[in-house]
Amino acid sequence: MKRLLLILVVVLSVLTCSENPEIFIPHLEGYWEIKQVKKEGKVVKEYNISTTVDYFKVNDDLTGFRKKVTPSLDGKFTVTDDESPFVLKIENNKLYIYYTVNNITFKESIEHATEEELVITNDEGFKYIYKPFESLNLEQ
Repeated sequence: MKRLLLILVVVLSVLTCSENPEIFIPHLEGYWEIKQVKKEGKVVKEYNISTTVDYFKVNDDLTGFRKKVTPSLDGKFTVTDDESPFVLKIENNKLYIYYTVNNITFKESIEHATEEELVITNDEGFKYIYKPFESLNLEQ
């Protein structure tokens, strides 16, 4: 009986010590370049360079938008009017991005977000790994 109780305490401790998803929110906003796509732990696609960058804007009320931008050699971006509005929600100790596009709502899970990396998983199990965008410095 004591052994079962000890196992239960250990399991509950592990489950409750997971990372608080609120800490990801401040790191989401910015320009992110796709680095890799994985599914079921295997690399599906590796990106050495990408012609587009994802820009995330997050407001204080946890609404925002995501849009694709194209970097140019002068350090500026070509931007279109197309953007995907979203709402951030924490559910079951996970941070989700809920998008509504053409009256269709879907969500993605933010698995990890720091200054160095952003990891987003969609409903189909694809895991998108991003790095912060760094413009090319041609003067070096």
